[in-house]
Amino acid sequence: MLRWTLHKKIDRNPSNGAILIKILVKELERAERFNYHHYIIPLLHTLMYTMIKAPCIPDELYGRVYDFCKKLLTLPKPYCTIGLEYARQLKLERMMPGVLYQRMVSAEQSLKNNSFPYQEKVFMFADPDLLSVSVCQALIEEIKTAQMAQCARSCMLYVIERAFQTLLKEEQRDVRNLHSILQAMPLDVTELCFQQVMAAIEHTGRTVNVEYNQYVEEVRKIYTTLLSTSGEDVQKDEVERSSGIPLPNPRISFHLWKDEDQLWKELVLFLRSPSQSCEQDSLNPELDSFEFQDLLSEYDYCEHTRFSVLSNDSGIERDLAMPSNEICTAEAERSRLQRKGCMKKKGTSLDSLSFLQSGCSGQETKPTEKLHRKSGCSTMEPLAPMKRLHTARVLVLGDDRVLGRLAQAYYSLRKRESRRTFLTRRLKVEFYYVPVAEEQPTTSPAEEYALPDQTELCELAAYLGRADPWYESNINTLCHMIPKLATMPISPSKASASDLFITDVIAYYLRLGLQPVFFQVYAVKLFFSNATLEPAEDIFLIELNIMLEEFNPPSDSLPVKKKPTTEVPGTDLTLLYKKVLLSNREKDESVSVRSTGLIMKAIPSNEIEDLVCLSVNVAEVVKISNLSGRSYSLVTNTIRTRNIKLRSTEQRSFTVCLDKDSRRVYKNVISIEVFPCLEPSYCLQRTKNRQTSLQEEEDVGLAKYLPKSLLLPINTFAGIIQ
Repeated sequence: MLRWTLHKKIDRNPSNGAILIKILVKELERAERFNYHHYIIPLLHTLMYTMIKAPCIPDELYGRVYDFCKKLLTLPKPYCTIGLEYARQLKLERMMPGVLYQRMVSAEQSLKNNSFPYQEKVFMFADPDLLSVSVCQALIEEIKTAQMAQCARSCMLYVIERAFQTLLKEEQRDVRNLHSILQAMPLDVTELCFQQVMAAIEHTGRTVNVEYNQYVEEVRKIYTTLLSTSGEDVQKDEVERSSGIPLPNPRISFHLWKDEDQLWKELVLFLRSPSQSCEQDSLNPELDSFEFQDLLSEYDYCEHTRFSVLSNDSGIERDLAMPSNEICTAEAERSRLQRKGCMKKKGTSLDSLSFLQSGCSGQETKPTEKLHRKSGCSTMEPLAPMKRLHTARVLVLGDDRVLGRLAQAYYSLRKRESRRTFLTRRLKVEFYYVPVAEEQPTTSPAEEYALPDQTELCELAAYLGRADPWYESNINTLCHMIPKLATMPISPSKASASDLFITDVIAYYLRLGLQPVFFQVYAVKLFFSNATLEPAEDIFLIELNIMLEEFNPPSDSLPVKKKPTTEVPGTDLTLLYKKVLLSNREKDESVSVRSTGLIMKAIPSNEIEDLVCLSVNVAEVVKISNLSGRSYSLVTNTIRTRNIKLRSTEQRSFTVCLDKDSRRVYKNVISIEVFPCLEPSYCLQRTKNRQTSLQEEEDVGLAKYLPKSLLLPINTFAGIIQ
């Protein structure tokens, strides 16, 4: 809340920006001097966001912040990573003042220009089964209110005014009249001026020998031309206006997550939107449209395994059978020999490498056992030659159940890309998570004595809050604040658009939350009591819960003459697993227990247990003999493993629930196998190698250098702070 208040003060009075930046720089230097490292990242994020918002910052402050960022390079991650990124931005900003603001607005608002074609889009997904209608409606109304005054023309005016205000400090009196002048201009003149300003900025960035004075002269020429073509009848009362230029929030598209493949569809439509297809670096338009139509036509079929089919078609149109009523003329003969619009069925080596690179980026070939998560660059980062890319920021709202659904969508996306690269080579996908919890789940009487800690619905958010305190302060506070938004009166007036709290915090998170934390996705194979049913395969991210069914023997089978014995709850289970040790070794174990329930946790409950493994909590029934006879007690034992097989020795079935989602429940299960989910690109490469090599145990070729496990990246402000 204090961070939001600080940035709102700059929006209302930009002249205070330099003073606030001085205070933040002093606090940063004090934190570095007294080794208060836990204050550095929050202060640095707040400072950089302030510098983007505030114009006309003295060069001396830029130098102090730049020197401080260079000092962070001597510290471990994530300090050195964030310091390097901000040092690059500051160096670029000092060379071209105002470039960070202009590029951010141009990309987020999808403003068409030939100089900077990068575009970003925010997809906000909410599960209608998890969030109430009132909460979804309140979010939609707030997004509409925030974007009410953010049309394309207004954003172009912001970019133009910011460039003139930052560079032409000598003409401050005339610059204040610019807003009224631009408002009187027609749209085509505003677009032309915007194109010229962006071209001047990007030309300076691409040309090494261009000096700062030359850059200022180009902008001054644009400004002089604009003044000369404008009228002289600007009223004095219209000129009097605050010099503040707001930073508009990114455009957010709200989606109710109803279809399992809705995420993939929206990403494809984003690439095929008119603003994307008109770029200079796009592929052949005919080929691109043909590929897109083919993707949609094969949409329902592409999830199944593809088999090779022997075809008698030579692929030459001339070999087709001629209809009886068709006359073969010379013109028709020439038209059949012309090459038609077609599509490559076999991707080039560059396409394959771009996807393999996206799987390798930010991940190591061997998993680390010390840390449960990895933090670093994105897992969908393309190759360096692919320069003109767009960014899709996927923001999910809800509890752990929506994250399980996100893991399924991410696995499906990677699986599609491994078979046919389409999104990876053109689009960078980043995932964000805002926890929202409306109510606590109610436990049934049969589950009350099984295992503790199964009512918490935001475990992953709690882990991110422990790993990144700035995420805890800014994002986890929205968990119960967003539901309260639905109970507040809606005020769609333009005056309230500048004081919206939820959208401002989300925009801050999307812009500065660039450090992903990687979470291991686990696969499960389920076998049913009915032998005629095929085993089912699924994945989970957070939790697998096994609920054993109560066994009630028929009354006629009970003995009559004997004393009634105490019925012991639960059933006998056999566990085969590889025990994880701190020495990075694995030890095969086999145990038989009588249990009433079992929960596999993929998210550690504290930092001490932060290992790359599953924590299997088994509610074991222990028999006790005392003076009153035999009884039993429940003891919870914890097993740490990565691979486990579980089977009911009494052939009594049980129920499996994945990621706390009642929609993902499997009944009548007698055996399961749990193991880390493999990266689809690794599986594809390993399958290709096995077809040409006799070595089946060891990986050969590119498979040796690919990550084996599928990791889901979720962006935070700092990643993991150790």
